[in-house]
Amino acid sequence: MKLATKRIIIGCSALLIGVYICFVSPYLQKMKSQTTFVRATQEIKKGEKISSTKVREIKTTDSESLPQTSIKTKDSVVGKYAITDINKDDNVLTTKISKNRVAENEYLYGLDGKNQAISFTIKNFAAGLSGKLETGDIISILAADYGEDKETLKPAELQYVRVLAVTNAKGSDKNDEKVQKGNEEENELPTTITVQVNDIQAKLLATLEENSKMHVTLVYRGTTNNAEKFIKKQEETINLLASRNMTTPIKE
Repeated sequence: MKLATKRIIIGCSALLIGVYICFVSPYLQKMKSQTTFVRATQEIKKGEKISSTKVREIKTTDSESLPQTSIKTKDSVVGKYAITDINKDDNVLTTKISKNRVAENEYLYGLDGKNQAISFTIKNFAAGLSGKLETGDIISILAADYGEDKETLKPAELQYVRVLAVTNAKGSDKNDEKVQKGNEEENELPTTITVQVNDIQAKLLATLEENSKMHVTLVYRGTTNNAEKFIKKQEETINLLASRNMTTPIKE
């Protein structure tokens, strides 16, 4: 009788252990790896204060696929301001919101020392893509009539550069540059382009500004995510050139 009881106890214990290994343990492991992220439930316009009705938390176990800039809690988003348009079903990232209301020249507030802003002059209308450039565009920068030999350069360091602003002679950025003349509105033609650069690019641009005629070509206009791929590729190119001491020589 005692032997049978022991066998029953052992059998039940083995069964419970088996159930734990097969079902409970994976479930606990899944719960342990679970995380959350915040997603927009409606379109959020740039400059808009984000309300609780426009975002929600979503649980996932695939945390590795989330960008490092993902926001985990709804409370971290509500009451903040969108610094760019956020489409419905987009993930809300730290780079898309700010605790402060969007200000004039807001593109200058994201600079961190590594990323800098520098402007260069458009010598003529055609050189600046006939006034068609917009904030967020990715451009390549060329230099004509450079140096004593009047060379035309297309530096590898300036193959993919992000446009921060296109500004007219009165200091107004594109989309804010309409001035009244009589009863008509006229667009002031752009005279400078402000771009996001690192230290190497800034030094090169400053030299080209003084010693050449700058021209730009439009490489990409579209989503922020795709634009970032071009910027990342540019960073890789600059790092490779610097490691091999092959950056574009600057003529004093």
